[in-house]
This record gives sequence, C-alpha cells and structure tokens, in this order.
Amino acid sequence: MITPLYLLADSQLLFSRADDNGLTSGIRANLPSSDAKAAYIGASNGDRAEFYGLFVAAMELMGVSSCRMVPSQLTDEDRVFLEEADLILLAGGDVEHGWKVFEQNGLKDLIPRKRYDGSVLVGISAGAVQLGLGALTDAPQPKKFDQFGLVPFYVGAHEENDEWWHLRALVNLSQSGVRGVGIPLGGGAIYWPDGSLEAIRRPLTELLKE
Repeated sequence: MITPLYLLADSQLLFSRADDNGLTSGIRANLPSSDAKAAYIGASNGDRAEFYGLFVAAMELMGVSSCRMVPSQLTDEDRVFLEEADLILLAGGDVEHGWKVFEQNGLKDLIPRKRYDGSVLVGISAGAVQLGLGALTDAPQPKKFDQFGLVPFYVGAHEENDEWWHLRALVNLSQSGVRGVGIPLGGGAIYWPDGSLEAIRRPLTELLKE
C-alpha cells in the first residue's frame, strides 16, 4: 500500500507534542504497531551526528525506538536495515551534494522502490526538495537537474524571504503546466496517494507556468 509523502520545511512539526496538526499521529498510523524501524539519511548535511540526534528524539515521541543513521558510504548492515525500514527520513542540507551521494551509493534507485513497497518517506528541507521534480545547481550559471520526482511538482523550502527565487527559476525553466510548491518555515505538506496536497500549519505557495 502506498503511503502519504511528508514534505517539511524544517523539523519543527516532528516535535509538535500536542499534535494539533495531526502530522505525527498520521505518520505513526502508517507504521507497524510494534518494532517499527526508522532510517535517517544525512547525506545532504555530511552525516552530521547532531541532526541524527534530533531524529532519534522525534522518533521517541512517536514510540519508535529502532533507529539507524545510514551514512553516505553504506555497509551491508546499513543496506539491510534500509531494505527493512518502515520509515525513511531524508535530512536537510545541500540538495546537490546529497543527490550526488545518492547517485554514488545506489539510493537513487532504492528510495523510489521503498516508496512503492509501502514505506513512509519524510523529506525535511533539502530532503523535501529531493522528493520533488528537480533542483538548481550552484554553478555561476544555474542549471536544472532531476530529483526523485515522487511528487509531480518542484518543491521549495523556507525561501519565503527570497520570494521563492529558486522555485520561480525552476518553474520558469520548465514547460507550461509545471507547478512549484513552496513550503514556508515551520510548515509542511502531505502529498496523498490520490494526488491531493494538504498544507500543514502554514499556507503553501503555488507557482504555475502558463
């Protein structure tokens, strides 16, 4: 069964104890009632341990204790854990750097397969962008490069102070009919299996090329 995709601008929503938005309870409802496994992929931030610590704390609030940080250079044990993981979180950081790691270590192919195996995928900041159609390089002449494309639009995260510059550029470089969705700081979005999009806590910004 395909589960919803969770796109977050940052990690704030994972620590909503009152869960007034229903996000964490919704994520937990899509995991096994016991012995759920959660994998953290920190390739985009260089596998920084402090961010993995935040992930573990968020999982504890959901009652998930079996967690593992999957490093950029996978061991056989890491790959086995990923294959069995019920939840996979793509962390924030540098979108382009993370994507290059995915191309090198095989996660470029494994992540989409886990999506259709029924695993819950959560993208935070750069991770949310990677679940979308694409991103821009950091070169002097920015170019568009493809991402997982598990949601049918470009994703922008916490760029509201820059008036969604990168997201606007991506949409402008695309063919007509392509959308961009901006998620502001503190906000999130749920992409449901039926193709509907639900804003969490903050309104989303939608850009459409006509």
